[in-house]
Amino acid sequence: MLGIVLATLDGTIVGTALPTIAGELGGLDRLSWVVTAYLLTAAVATPLWGKLGDLYGRKGGYLSAVGVFLAGSVLSGLAQTMGQLIAFRALQGIGAGGLMVGAFALIGTLVAPKDSARVQAITGAMLPVAFAGGPLLGGLLTDHLNWRWAFYVNLPVGLAALLIVSLTLRVRTPRVRARIDWAGALLLTTGVLALTLLAGWAGTAHAWSSPRILTLGVIAVAALAWFVRVERRAEEPVIPPRLFRTRNFTSAQILSFLVGAGMIAALNYLPQYLQFARGQSSTASGLLLLPLMLAMVATQLASGRIIARTGRYRIFPILGGALMTAGALVLLLLDVDTPTAVASGLTVIVGAGMGFLMQATLLVTMYGAEPRDMGAATGTVTLVRTLGGSLGVAVLGAVFTARLDGTDTHLTPAQALRLPEPAREGLGAAVTSGVHGVLLGTALLAALAFAVAWLVREVPLRPEPGAAGTEASETGASETGLAGTGAVTEAAPASAGPPPADRPPPRPS
Repeated sequence: MLGIVLATLDGTIVGTALPTIAGELGGLDRLSWVVTAYLLTAAVATPLWGKLGDLYGRKGGYLSAVGVFLAGSVLSGLAQTMGQLIAFRALQGIGAGGLMVGAFALIGTLVAPKDSARVQAITGAMLPVAFAGGPLLGGLLTDHLNWRWAFYVNLPVGLAALLIVSLTLRVRTPRVRARIDWAGALLLTTGVLALTLLAGWAGTAHAWSSPRILTLGVIAVAALAWFVRVERRAEEPVIPPRLFRTRNFTSAQILSFLVGAGMIAALNYLPQYLQFARGQSSTASGLLLLPLMLAMVATQLASGRIIARTGRYRIFPILGGALMTAGALVLLLLDVDTPTAVASGLTVIVGAGMGFLMQATLLVTMYGAEPRDMGAATGTVTLVRTLGGSLGVAVLGAVFTARLDGTDTHLTPAQALRLPEPAREGLGAAVTSGVHGVLLGTALLAALAFAVAWLVREVPLRPEPGAAGTEASETGASETGLAGTGAVTEAAPASAGPPPADRPPPRPS
């Protein structure tokens, strides 16, 4: 549970600290890479940690992931330049990829099927608090201690997890024969990294026709094409191609990519507006994002319960796409003179849309996969969502940076408040314009999601416990969707491997 909470908190705690971080270390123009580096490495590392746990033991795999994550956290807190922070965040992401996957693998090994509902209830109660409280905690630490504590705060929780698991947990994990798809992981990382660099640089730092951009384009196309070829032949691929044979599964992954891109961009750039244009503290910007977070949590819980009760889910991705589009467009009303309470309230609509889309995407994925592919399917939806967030932050971050042209990006929010009135108003207007660009991009992504959502078919849910699409418990379904925002949760089933031979496999949640 400590590992699960740690991963969930880290997915949201840094956002409200980013304006201060960027101002101190090197400017807002490279802010997106602090997020992108973490998301990209976490996404690619998730399935690899699962395979390593199967091969060498889940306890050792989990402890190793926590250790890497803590090392990345400490180094991120010690970073002196933006380049160092980006590199250390990438290391932290590698460890984060194994936090959730390792925690759920251990739970699946230790907990008997009859007790799984109690574990789901505990997780379902803890995650909304960790998820919604992340931005507020990040703001409090930045204002009253230092932004570096947004990373150092991981240490006591992580060390407690290390000590408890290493000293008290006795588990015999049956080793399985599992081949790690190193080639697929390397090609996927290369292709997505090239795409991310291309998206962030093309038309801003470098012309579209420049040799560097053209080279990145060739690398991205070649790596991803080779990745598809390798996955078709791999014994245990990172993303099994057979999953995409059904229309519902393919539609769900497109939705997952789009909502991941829009959600991560909005959560990381709205604090820029609140702190630079409205002059709010980091703590206040965390509080002002609570309506968005709580709306997201509420719609996930509500839709999970309705789907569990009625078995009908097609309406929710459609509703989510519509609300997210409308919410992003409504946020274009934000101006330098918008009252703070109004700015906070306007985030509710986009948050509700994100919640509907995230929950529906997970469940459509589960119902679109065969029982033998349940773990791979839920891992894929996390991987795709995280890659969407990585690319979305890079692309929309480039839009944000382009609209700051000519503005000093080496200021913290506290320093900006001390500027002369004309300069402060100019900075606020530039940041507001940049956030409007991000919101327009989010609205476009949400509109695409709304269109794709109509392709989802209402497939009847299968009642058998061992079948894909079994009736998820209300808490379990919602909890899994919630934790997916931390970028690594739904991959857990892929890592759990076979249960001990002396008892039947746990019922899917």
